[in-house]
Amino acid sequence: MPHQISKKRLSRTDGHRKALLRNLATSFFKHEKIETTSTKAKEISKIVERLITTARGGDLHARRQIASYLTEPAVTKKLVDQIAPALKDRTGGYTRIIKTRVRPGDAAEMSIIELVR
Repeated sequence: MPHQISKKRLSRTDGHRKALLRNLATSFFKHEKIETTSTKAKEISKIVERLITTARGGDLHARRQIASYLTEPAVTKKLVDQIAPALKDRTGGYTRIIKTRVRPGDAAEMSIIELVR
């Protein structure tokens, strides 16, 4: 029995999972709201919270750390210049997960993850 596992495997190899989460995080900051499965929403929430906290610093080092994770430079700029300053007053809890429906094809529970403003 595996103990102290902090991440879900999401039925993917390590590289595929990392790429999926990077792309989901980039799409999340680009659109500020995405619909995905509940498991993926919970995993992406951890990453997004950490990236927003890093972006609140706003210095060059924070920008470079964020740019090394996100896949589009424009999204990095949006996160540091628009999203992080808007959430400066909050001490955490930047995202909200709302369960929406059950997907008809495979009965996966779907959720919307969005920024709390």
